[in-house]
Amino acid sequence: MSHSSASEELAEDSDLDFAHLLSCVFGIRDHERRTYLALHDHPGSTVEELAGVLDRDRSNVNRSLSTLQQKGLLERERRLLDSGGYVYQYTAVDIEEARAMLHGALDEWVESVHDEIDQFGAAAES
Repeated sequence: MSHSSASEELAEDSDLDFAHLLSCVFGIRDHERRTYLALHDHPGSTVEELAGVLDRDRSNVNRSLSTLQQKGLLERERRLLDSGGYVYQYTAVDIEEARAMLHGALDEWVESVHDEIDQFGAAAES
């Protein structure tokens, strides 16, 4: 198989949509990706509200939110309740910011791959 036909086959086989790229580039799982996308439809949601939207229990939603926050894909804001106490509300970063983050992460990865390629076999040549 020639180089160009292998590249063409890879491009044809890949199902690259925005949600899939989020999973690949940021290393998030399907349920975390669904949580991120649900936050776009329901900004300012609480864990309890998201659990209802996603039909998942609160502890699983909490773990997904924690991962997404570590990846920089959402913002958390504390809201004081009239009855006392507080609740956290979550909002996904907007799509433009997520795109910029994807581009940056992908650019870093490509640079590291180029470095590995350039170093391949260098030890043997010395």
